[in-house]
Amino acid sequence: MKKFVIIAFVAVTGLFSVNAMAQSKVAHINAQALVGSMPEAKKAETDLQTYAQSLEAEGKTMVDEYTKKVKEFDEKAASMTDNMKEIKGREIQDAQKRIQDYRERAEQQVQQKQQDLLKPIYDKARKAIEDVAKEKGYGYVIDSSAGLLLVSPSADDLLPAVKAKLGIK
Repeated sequence: MKKFVIIAFVAVTGLFSVNAMAQSKVAHINAQALVGSMPEAKKAETDLQTYAQSLEAEGKTMVDEYTKKVKEFDEKAASMTDNMKEIKGREIQDAQKRIQDYRERAEQQVQQKQQDLLKPIYDKARKAIEDVAKEKGYGYVIDSSAGLLLVSPSADDLLPAVKAKLGIK
């Protein structure tokens, strides 16, 4: 009798699980391919390349100046006093540090520019995905290019409850 109750319970639970899953339609999309096919993305890529090239040109000027200082130091080092060698050595080190700092700043600026250019494009794509999902009755949309959940019913958002359980505000 006990086995019968357990089997009946498992069968009923399974039936409810299947019924609950049948109510949520699932779709997938390659969001990366979608964004890549948008004309705005192609223009943003061109703008980003132009911006990066302008920063690179400025960096090249600094490298050329550094190379000139090193060459001049190598040529005149034999005739310089120790004090002059030390001063010129510091100038070269400072130039090298400026180049390194510039490269780091330029990389950050390119990343920031990329975010600024692509955010409206991603937002537009996400809005379109959400609208289509709503029109077609999909509760979940999975990004097949990255395996990310893009659309879900707002009632299923567990973030606030999990944060409360962990004591995070």
